[in-house]
Amino acid sequence: MGVFLCVVLLFCGGGASGAVEVGRNGLVTDLQRAKTYLAAGDFRRALDACRQEVNARPSVEAYVYLTYVYQALDAYVEFLAKSDQWVSLEHLYLNLVTGKPEDLVDAPDVLSRIAKELIQSGARQQADIAAELATRLDSAAVARMWPQQTAWRKTKPDGWWFGIPPEWSW
Repeated sequence: MGVFLCVVLLFCGGGASGAVEVGRNGLVTDLQRAKTYLAAGDFRRALDACRQEVNARPSVEAYVYLTYVYQALDAYVEFLAKSDQWVSLEHLYLNLVTGKPEDLVDAPDVLSRIAKELIQSGARQQADIAAELATRLDSAAVARMWPQQTAWRKTKPDGWWFGIPPEWSW
């Protein structure tokens, strides 16, 4: 547990603040929650928060953010697999498919390598769908935002999935 906490704090200190900032109206927004969930590596909740943003305030930016989280999930899964962190990959899978109290006694069991394929396939498909929806809304905005996330990925090649580009004010 101590090692996990140190890893989370290390990544949070690397540009993805773990503190939730309060919005202008004193409330925490869906995107602010998503940013914190990404910093913690809680992709299920990050995806949920981005989906809530799309539902509450549909925009090209909301769809691009959702696409980004799916792509971050895909990249993180690939990172775990390449670095032979199969137990962490299995934990990630469980985080994505569980979340209710009854899951404690009836947890889904799947091999880590199968989990990798399931997660990446689903994340890639959903990222493609969200990107297509964003492009339909405003292709110029997508063209403006995409280089920002590309540059962000280049500055943090081994951990970009735990944060967002600094130009995106979540």
